[in-house]
Amino acid sequence: MTVKVGVLAVQGAVQEHLDILKKAMSSLEISGSPIGVRKLEDFQKVSALIIPGGESTTISKLLQKNSLFDPVRERAKEGMPIMGTCAGCILMAMEGDQAVAKTDTQLLSLMDMAVIRNAFGRQRESFEADLDILGFNGTFRGVFIRAPAISRLWGGCSVLSTFEDNIVMARQGARFALAFHPELSGDTRIHEMFLEQI
Repeated sequence: MTVKVGVLAVQGAVQEHLDILKKAMSSLEISGSPIGVRKLEDFQKVSALIIPGGESTTISKLLQKNSLFDPVRERAKEGMPIMGTCAGCILMAMEGDQAVAKTDTQLLSLMDMAVIRNAFGRQRESFEADLDILGFNGTFRGVFIRAPAISRLWGGCSVLSTFEDNIVMARQGARFALAFHPELSGDTRIHEMFLEQI
């Protein structure tokens, strides 16, 4: 069986996710390919989806414009693995902060968590940090670019990693939310963990 894994390709860091997914699939000996998802017919071909970094308001609007918003929510509720990184992390949340409300960003509301947009400052305050991630041997190099933070969890949502008292990675079933960019680290472990949910 060949597996297709989607990366939402309407805006943001798409190619880097496609590249590292290819390596992670090879490492796990998964037969298949990563594909960019731009429209509904692309989405119908995939077994899992990554929502990349970019600009959360723009991605939300393009999900709606491309008739993907409701199908993504429906398939997530049916158990499809979905991972949101940076802007994608914001869209996964049930609740946003004032910045999310001010931009009228419609969230997918797929995880029992609240987020703070731009929690670590603007673009010039971007940084990298070694993160301890639950279940990983050794640290993971997290790349934070205009990163959000997860301010609160409830229900079925659990913490996988923190940085300076901020939650930066969470999981709820087969759904993952990351405040950082795992695709820029060169380390395939997070993508492998995600692929193992399929």
